[in-house]
Amino acid sequence: MSATSPKPSPWWMPDVHADRRPFLMARNRIQAALRGWFAARDFVEVDTATLQVSPGNEAHLHAFETAAIGHAGTKTPLYLHTSPEFACKKLLAAGERRIACFAHVYRNRERGPLHHPEFTMLEWYRAGETYDVLMADCGEMLALAAETAGVSFLSYRGATCDPALPPERLTVADAFTRHAGIDLLATIRADGATDRGGLAAAMRAASLRVAEDDTWADLFSRVLVEKVEPALGFGRATILCEYPTAEAALARPAPHDPRVAERFELYACGVELANAFGELTDAAEQRRRFELEMAEKARVYGETYPLDEDFLAALALMPEASGIALGFDRLVMLATGASRIDQVLWAPVAETAP
Repeated sequence: MSATSPKPSPWWMPDVHADRRPFLMARNRIQAALRGWFAARDFVEVDTATLQVSPGNEAHLHAFETAAIGHAGTKTPLYLHTSPEFACKKLLAAGERRIACFAHVYRNRERGPLHHPEFTMLEWYRAGETYDVLMADCGEMLALAAETAGVSFLSYRGATCDPALPPERLTVADAFTRHAGIDLLATIRADGATDRGGLAAAMRAASLRVAEDDTWADLFSRVLVEKVEPALGFGRATILCEYPTAEAALARPAPHDPRVAERFELYACGVELANAFGELTDAAEQRRRFELEMAEKARVYGETYPLDEDFLAALALMPEASGIALGFDRLVMLATGASRIDQVLWAPVAETAP
């Protein structure tokens, strides 16, 4: 927005609220329908603390930091969680089998048509069940959201997706071949280690930009964002599965190929809706991966977050499970045809200076 552009009216002005209210009422109906869906399948709805000793340990997620002040005035750093994942997995370790959670989560450095610094994450976990079951869950939820909103198609900025059709399942390797002409698995060794030079050469051959300081992960993300994601979820939803193990810090390796992991993402109308794992329960391996993620965070951003030692200890008790995080606000957007996430939030966070 230029310096001379008029400032938009705040969300609480009656005329603005009147325009947004149909989206918000649909949001409530969809949330109620999903709660009914979980209850019918014997899920327990849980409520986790927002304040955590660690906000998560992914290199490119940015948290809001605060502090707990004790009686003596001493300060202990705390963070607003970026996901309820660690707490939910502790509940699995405690003995819960099927849980669901609508959680307000917080991510810094994120604001735009599809991003908001505070948003609602719907997470659910199935102990003793594979992540293929979560794929079926996703198809049912897309259909339920559309039905509840009274529409036949999900939509976003002119693109549509038929929720009555079963989602397409596409591996990341096949997506790289189809949409970028790159043999991704040729750049990953049998032990999961990655070949930066091989991927860089393949990208140059495909006329994609490569910078000298790009890591393999940087290059992977560029292909994904520029070539793959814009082609997913049109006509019907896409489940993009079998991510490279190096790009799945919380997922267990796939039994048929250690180069890839049991991770999938759900896309509709080109929008990423959900991220799912066959959960990693090896505490030593999880610690190793977190340390690698924090080393990368330190390299890129000059900061790190602490590890949640309770979470790592709980992994020893956690059963085999699958879990998924779905951006609830984005699902509402697609079911209502909203073009911006703030249209489906009851009370958006105040705008701040750029």
